[in-house]
Amino acid sequence: MCLATVFLQPEELQPETILVDEPELGLHPYAITVLASLIRTNIKQVIVSTQSVELLNEFDANDVIVVDGDEGKSSLRSLVRHELEAWLEDYSLGELWKKNVLGGRRNSKYWFHGINRNFRYPTDF
Repeated sequence: MCLATVFLQPEELQPETILVDEPELGLHPYAITVLASLIRTNIKQVIVSTQSVELLNEFDANDVIVVDGDEGKSSLRSLVRHELEAWLEDYSLGELWKKNVLGGRRNSKYWFHGINRNFRYPTDF
């Protein structure tokens, strides 16, 4: 209910960026589909971290940022749909993640799979 409330607020009441960590926890599989629809239709920047194959399957490859960790450092990279076209003919994004085609698997102490709508890289550091 809380997540639905956040995503269904009028645009002027929503923050510029919404961060959600593993929203699929405790949700019925159908509710994950509804949540993904709310995320997809939101015009604000939404960043979601997930380990859910079901949630990942609800998005396009262009919406996904994979974070890999190596020796205590994290690297972020966006997936590019046209680079995965051959794979996506036979497999879903979630299946590709399980097969470790996309990266983001637990091979170090840092790992993360994120879904990001309307992502803007920061311009000020």
